[in-house]
Amino acid sequence: MDKKLKVKDLLEDFSLELLCKDTDLDRLVTVSDLSRPGIELSGFFTYYPSERVQILGKTEITFVNGLPSDVRRERMEQLCQDDTPCIIIARDMPAPDELLEVACDRKIPILKTPLNTTRFISKLTNYLEAQLAPTRTIHGVLIDVYGVGILITGGSGIGKSETALELVKRGHRLVADDAVVIRQTAENELIGTAPELIRHLLEIRGLGIINVMTLFGAGAVRIHKKITLVINLEMWDKDKSYERLGLDEEKMKIMDTEIPLITIPVRPGRNLAVIVEVAAMNYRLKLMGYHAAKEFTARLTEAMEEEID
Repeated sequence: MDKKLKVKDLLEDFSLELLCKDTDLDRLVTVSDLSRPGIELSGFFTYYPSERVQILGKTEITFVNGLPSDVRRERMEQLCQDDTPCIIIARDMPAPDELLEVACDRKIPILKTPLNTTRFISKLTNYLEAQLAPTRTIHGVLIDVYGVGILITGGSGIGKSETALELVKRGHRLVADDAVVIRQTAENELIGTAPELIRHLLEIRGLGIINVMTLFGAGAVRIHKKITLVINLEMWDKDKSYERLGLDEEKMKIMDTEIPLITIPVRPGRNLAVIVEVAAMNYRLKLMGYHAAKEFTARLTEAMEEEID
């Protein structure tokens, strides 16, 4: 699922000033990289990344203003390409007349910000990387347990939402139920959130839809959370061999990121909420360097060696 980001989103989210009134604010911003066209303004447009948002700072504006009028107009025409989403001027610098004429004629938005160039580029880059990050929607429940973002998956009716409800009652925080929108914001980093339509809602079969924030308070929910562990619930199969020691660690690949995966068989009498809590605590222990299964194996090996001696 690709997020479509428009120039009008930048205008609103960064409180920018629009210099061309009759312009196309529905132009799409398709890449998170920005362009500060210094070498292009000197006349070298061979590798001009026209599909990027163009940023003009004090240096660029001062250089342009020092060019002859005819050269300045030629450079502005080369700067304003059909696929250029918008041009943003930093530091409240005045826009060259030639730029306004060409951009307004081609309906390319010219925006202005009072922020200095470096600071604005930093803020805009972070914003674009988050907004344009690859996304995927997965059927499941995302919950924050002891600071660990756990994605609970499994077939319909297996008990994911009921487990989440019990965890919320035990003081943990719900992020999303039924549909989890996952964004890959960086390498090996997945951020999960709920679609706005079902945010803070939990569906319990036989009971219906409940609002977790209304029932349990604002401390029972989170807007988003980094996913670090996947727990898959499946019906107990007596013919299947399940992991008993925890030495073999499975992985689940979501987009380009592999996440540790634990499969938990469901049968009457198993307290799934407690198992999820223990899985979260055990995951944190592993991060700190303690692995219970490996310690047990080491003890067993040592005992066997002593027996042989």
